[in-house]
Amino acid sequence: MVSTTPLKTTKSQEIFNAAQSLMPGGVNSPVRAFKSVGGQPIVFDRVKGAYAWDVDNNRYVDYIGTWGPAICGHAHPEVLSALAAALEKGTSFGAPCALENVLAEMVIDAVPSIEMVRFVNSGTEACMAVLRLMRAYTGRNKIIKFEGCYHGHADMFLVKAGSGVATLGLPDSPGVPKSTTADTLTAPYNNLEAVKALFKQHPGEISGVILEPVVGNSGFIIPDGGFLEGLREITQENGALLVFDEVMTGFRISYGGAQAKFNVTPDLTTLGKIIGGGLPVGAYGGRKEIMEMVAPAGPMYQAGTLSGNPLAMTAGIKTLEILQRSGTYEQLEAITHKLITGLLAVAKETGHAACGGNLSAMFGLFFTEGPVNSYDDAKQSDLEKFSRFHRGMLEQGVYLAPSQFEAGFMSLAHTEEDIEFTLTAARKVMSEL
Repeated sequence: MVSTTPLKTTKSQEIFNAAQSLMPGGVNSPVRAFKSVGGQPIVFDRVKGAYAWDVDNNRYVDYIGTWGPAICGHAHPEVLSALAAALEKGTSFGAPCALENVLAEMVIDAVPSIEMVRFVNSGTEACMAVLRLMRAYTGRNKIIKFEGCYHGHADMFLVKAGSGVATLGLPDSPGVPKSTTADTLTAPYNNLEAVKALFKQHPGEISGVILEPVVGNSGFIIPDGGFLEGLREITQENGALLVFDEVMTGFRISYGGAQAKFNVTPDLTTLGKIIGGGLPVGAYGGRKEIMEMVAPAGPMYQAGTLSGNPLAMTAGIKTLEILQRSGTYEQLEAITHKLITGLLAVAKETGHAACGGNLSAMFGLFFTEGPVNSYDDAKQSDLEKFSRFHRGMLEQGVYLAPSQFEAGFMSLAHTEEDIEFTLTAARKVMSEL
């Protein structure tokens, strides 16, 4: 049932107002801010399944899923039970534990490129480490990244980055020396000719190419046919490494990630989100001879006190066990496809230009005729219309990412009823835009 009464957010407003004097912008990550869509962020109180409740006790159908990890649904009972048992043994060891072996074996078995893996504490940390590893292995300093692809907030990557950088309209970040980004080369996503030109301009200097194989930080953008295959060929021809940042897509596009979905195997891969089952985690891995460069096996130093945390390992193991069950990805694909095709139909019905799509449990909607094949295409979207759509859906009890430049995420907990609720809300909101 659609709501006809204004959303009551008194407590959220009070808490966020206080937060602004305690934390920069009142948040601990810029993507949580509502600056691009207007209004104040909603302060969450609890989550369960496909739903989130705020401190004013409003319930929302949640399509962010803590930005991807909650693929089984929030607070899955099996994950909580496993965590409760693990808590009895302690929250952190700072020493090896058997759980690290279990999750490592599961990751290696699932992801085609990974023969050895190193766990860290976030996707950003994984990308920082893999950047150092690319340079250490090749003896070259330059990298190629793609416009609108976000690989965390490390200095080298804050060049034409997506996600919160795009959402907030920020320039390349102050505090990042030009010397740090001098070795970062950029190309438009889905443009092989631009990549070839960069290798021609910098022969023998480029250590590798890193990208989101399916972009989730400029909205949702899929690779053109032959793009990933072309990158594999170009990097091999030039003695460079190919790195897939699968922090978002790993275990979401398919159990083996985007590389399994598209049958293109990179040299190195970064992971995060889902492999921690909702707890902070990241990982990077790849061919054995490359990974053996990492200390203490090799000379490239990287460390982390909380890496391999037993709670994160436990939640990740149970989450991957659930995802291995029969019919999981078929269910995710069917319900996500129903949502996005329904939203596009509602947009057409109510007279709005829109495009979008999904791969398994990841989706995106743009307010533009499209198609959207790159960050420049995404920037042609009607951002003001998205802002009003976002606010309207929030009023109706649907929680979407507060940015046109962020993908959406589905979970196994979402039901047909949730989709119908969402489409009914979208019809009301779009008819009033």
